[in-house]
Amino acid sequence: MSSKVFSAAVTGLEAELIEVEADVSNGLPATIIVGLPDTAVQESKERVKTAIRNAGSVYPSTRVSVNLAPADVPKLGTQFDLPIALAILLAGKQVSFNTTDRIFIGELSLDGQLRRING
Repeated sequence: MSSKVFSAAVTGLEAELIEVEADVSNGLPATIIVGLPDTAVQESKERVKTAIRNAGSVYPSTRVSVNLAPADVPKLGTQFDLPIALAILLAGKQVSFNTTDRIFIGELSLDGQLRRING
């Protein structure tokens, strides 16, 4: 099952809409993030996995693929933690809500709390 939520990449005073797509499918347990992520976004795999578990949900024990589109826009910082987590939970059918006309931005702590971001 796949899902999509929206976020934004902030560059200076400008913001560009980013589609955060997640797919939870059969396969060996692995989490892959593509779409020109920087090191902080790559590290979000561990923050998101731990935050989901510590918030009382179940992180999928299968293959999780996350795409940040458009791929030619650099994704910098920890602001994609929240949209990645929500996309994974939606794809795994652990939550259900209307994502239309909403943008999600935020860093997650390891206990699942939402942290503010700069910008």
